[in-house]
Amino acid sequence: MSISVHFSSITKIHQAYERGEISPLELTQEYLKEIKSSQLGAYLEICENRALDQAKQATRLLEGQKGKIPLDQMPLFGIPMGVKDLILVEGVRNTCGSKLMENYIAPYTATAVQLLESKGAITLGKLNLDEFGMGSSNENSAFYPARHPTHQDRVAGGSSGGSAAAVKARLCMVSLGTDTGGSIRLPASYCGIFGLKPSYGRVSRYGQVAYASSMDQIGPMTQCVEDAAIVLDAISGWDPKDITSLRLPSTQSLLALRKKWDWKDIKIGVPQEFFPETLDNEVRASLQKSMQWLESQGACLKKVSLPHAPYVVAAYYVIAMSEASSNLARFDGIRYGGQYSEMKSLEEFYQKARSKLGSEVKQRIMLGNFVLSHEYSQAFFERACRVRRKIKQDFEQIFQSVDFIIGPVCPTTAHFLEEAKDEPLKKYSDDTFTTPANLAGLPAMSITCGKDQQGLPIGMQWIAPALSDEKLICAAHAFEKRRLNDAL
Repeated sequence: MSISVHFSSITKIHQAYERGEISPLELTQEYLKEIKSSQLGAYLEICENRALDQAKQATRLLEGQKGKIPLDQMPLFGIPMGVKDLILVEGVRNTCGSKLMENYIAPYTATAVQLLESKGAITLGKLNLDEFGMGSSNENSAFYPARHPTHQDRVAGGSSGGSAAAVKARLCMVSLGTDTGGSIRLPASYCGIFGLKPSYGRVSRYGQVAYASSMDQIGPMTQCVEDAAIVLDAISGWDPKDITSLRLPSTQSLLALRKKWDWKDIKIGVPQEFFPETLDNEVRASLQKSMQWLESQGACLKKVSLPHAPYVVAAYYVIAMSEASSNLARFDGIRYGGQYSEMKSLEEFYQKARSKLGSEVKQRIMLGNFVLSHEYSQAFFERACRVRRKIKQDFEQIFQSVDFIIGPVCPTTAHFLEEAKDEPLKKYSDDTFTTPANLAGLPAMSITCGKDQQGLPIGMQWIAPALSDEKLICAAHAFEKRRLNDAL
């Protein structure tokens, strides 16, 4: 049995280090061994030399400290992590899950990764994703899909499928994902881990390859809530390199977890639009059971409404595709790892380079260009932006009377590989409940609340007011205790 399966949290790894049961180098070697033998397709690139160098340095530091970890300075000391292959790590190949970027070597490290490494984290490698983050199953990866960690004939979710599968399969202790319309929460729900999309601007996007800049957000994916609090505290805060970064200090989520939590002080909104007739019966039943428990603890649940919810998916995709068409214009096959070859014309070169893009990415770029065109921008893009403002106002009104909003993450549990191949609309309907939080810039999370009859995890989504990330994590931590105690 692998050594790594015994460690279910950052704290447990630190305790093992201090007791002398294992060293950072030994643990890192064990994780690398597991990654190399895995058939899940969670990793696109293994950073073996980088990881071993970091582990050796951590081991020497631990020996010099006589087994005492300086947790005040290095809260992630010796913790093996994976990074979604949309987030740059200097000197490491960054493909974005695309053949177009297959040869691109990152010239610098993203702020989020830099902060985690400075606090002791060990980077094991780059994790699989839908190409350029465009997808909800990880089947759009140009290389191979990331498979579900416990049901390998199922999808891991997307676009951060590799990040979720790696954490659940103990191929890393924590991982970084990105969330533009649910790309952290959906795979977290499918795989049965904790996933957090922070408030927009709370975590620097410097070094993240942009998909839709007004909605993209880096966030933690972990086995437990406390680990997510540690990671969020490490990566949040103002970054002068990111113009959208908020001028706020880092969160104090871990400190907030130490405070007493009383459900009797909490009011929770349940939008009727999040429980349509098409919602899977087992998902519905699991959520209802969880809501009954919340009420039994004294929480006040009340029905609320998001009147513009029917327009959310349409508005989201119009805006996301428009921004994607602009952001991806820079990838012309010349810069960013382009391969030079003899061509008769520049147009021919562009055609060959762009032919490396997958069909989903091409489709979104073309649709984005279409809705931004002079003839249609007012009919589509400007109208979508007006809907976005209405959605944000809906949330603001609801949060005047409740602390959180809860509902499903996805209409179903993880589906079979290639099941949605002939159902193009299904891959967009998966985002029905997750995209509102991105449009409004709100913090949102997925936490496991049960399983279906096949043993597939079911995630519950919690959404909080802007910049209420710490309170959201506290609620998750209190809910997690219930789930562990009841063994749901």
